Amino acid sequence: MTGIRVLIADDSQMVRDMLADILGSAPGISVVGLAENGLQAIEQTRLLKPDIVAMDINMPVVGGLEAIESIMSVTPVPILVITDLDHAQIAFSALSKGALDVYHKSFYSPGMAAELIAKVKLLSKMKVIRHILPKEWDASVGAHASAQRTSVAPPSPAPERVGGRRDHQKAFQVVAIASSTGGPRALAQIFSGMRAGFPLPIVVAQHISDGFVSGLVEWLDSVTPVKVKFAADGELLQENHIYFAPERMHITVKANGRLALADAALEDLLHPSCDLLLASAGEAFGAQSLGVILTGMGDDGVQGLRSMRQRGGYTVAQDESTSVVFGMPKVAIDNGLIDKVCPLGEIGGLLQQLVERE
Repeated sequence: MTGIRVLIADDSQMVRDMLADILGSAPGISVVGLAENGLQAIEQTRLLKPDIVAMDINMPVVGGLEAIESIMSVTPVPILVITDLDHAQIAFSALSKGALDVYHKSFYSPGMAAELIAKVKLLSKMKVIRHILPKEWDASVGAHASAQRTSVAPPSPAPERVGGRRDHQKAFQVVAIASSTGGPRALAQIFSGMRAGFPLPIVVAQHISDGFVSGLVEWLDSVTPVKVKFAADGELLQENHIYFAPERMHITVKANGRLALADAALEDLLHPSCDLLLASAGEAFGAQSLGVILTGMGDDGVQGLRSMRQRGGYTVAQDESTSVVFGMPKVAIDNGLIDKVCPLGEIGGLLQQLVERE
């Protein structure tokens, strides 16, 4: 068989058949296996060597989370979690174990089916790495967040110096982050390393499938000592807070230090808009704005970074080696809009260094 080879793992025969019909009907995709539980998913991944696994979380014999751990530590392959909306937070914990993305079980309309096919095609091309100790990482994140909610931990390691054109910039006022495919896991890694009392507000534009925003906010709030919450229109920005837009809304910041929300139009394929957020941060705070662009497909956020940088803002991009999709960061770098390129593991420390106040 040629093309993208998919293994489907779900304990519901109806769902397995539906997914097989949708994906199998797409040119260039072949369904090579159907697993009824996590143990079968592990075994079939080893035997069939699929290009991607579409996996549920709640399965008998071996659950999806344990199956992801096993697959990613022995025979690493791109994994797309497909689950019910009721299990959104559990689905996001799967990202810490090596899954690339989450998608909900709503493939009844042609549009949703097309979106699922596109996501499978994209993720199947991603390079994944072996995860040796995913359990330890997940446990340490929870313990780290719990401890820091009541006490301030030692400083996170940071790069020795901040490169770029503005090492002696006056105090920043806001951090704006643009993120897409692979972003939830990247955000978790960045935020979990932050100390309690982060001295600035952080505003995030994260592209994500409808129905998972609440799960994302809840999950991220559980892994960091910084407060993660939904933004409210007109809300005053506060330090030590991370703000996300509610579902199907755009989020921006204003010069008066308040947040603004607006409904995404039907034709807005990407929401919240990274361009709108980054541009608004630059317009509102100029040289006191700090923009970050993380893993993601396409170029959303690039024009926003251009606007921010023209007003003196400082810009950071995730590097290629740690990006799930080196699309958005690459376009920004290629256009000369980035002051500092960092591997994901250094971005949290860099932000801490940049915003430290005398």
